[in-house]
Amino acid sequence: RAGIPTASEFSTVMAKGKDGGASITRAKYLRQLAGEILTGEPAPEGYSNGFMARGHELEDEARSLYAFMRDVEPERVGFIRNGSKGASPDSLIGTDAGLEIKVAIPAVQIERLQRGTLPTEHVAQVQGSMWVSERASWSFVSYCLKLPPLIIDVPRDEAYIANLAKAVEAFNDELEALVQSIRTYQDFRAVAA
Repeated sequence: RAGIPTASEFSTVMAKGKDGGASITRAKYLRQLAGEILTGEPAPEGYSNGFMARGHELEDEARSLYAFMRDVEPERVGFIRNGSKGASPDSLIGTDAGLEIKVAIPAVQIERLQRGTLPTEHVAQVQGSMWVSERASWSFVSYCLKLPPLIIDVPRDEAYIANLAKAVEAFNDELEALVQSIRTYQDFRAVAA
């Protein structure tokens, strides 16, 4: 997992900065992965709060509800690596589908229920998970205790995945160049002194 872009960060890989320039978030992710490659250690976990911890607890409940409603047996899997990219699906379904679960606070869940579509901020992760796992469809579940679940069945979008593949390839080229530049780094200030 360390040192390769993953589906949960594909939106970051595809990010553009203001006016189409460089994205600060993308550059930070690039440096993070370079650090993992160069040190051989994964980056420390990022920010976490009580709601995020509660979300992890409720994920199993959401998975069980989805399994009951769809009469399927979600298979929990670990990290899937496919070349220089990876994904950590919340579950695989059968031989050709998968599952992404997001736990939401009530206000967010209500907005998602009103829209009834896959939230744009999760498109890259869902399509990327299909790409990495080589599957044809994915279910997106937004779950909030005491509110109806939102379940969106998402078909594979080859045009989107082609754009994603180009973005990931360009990102990986930049990552390799950055790693090489650090491996061959010389402090010219020290040489000049």
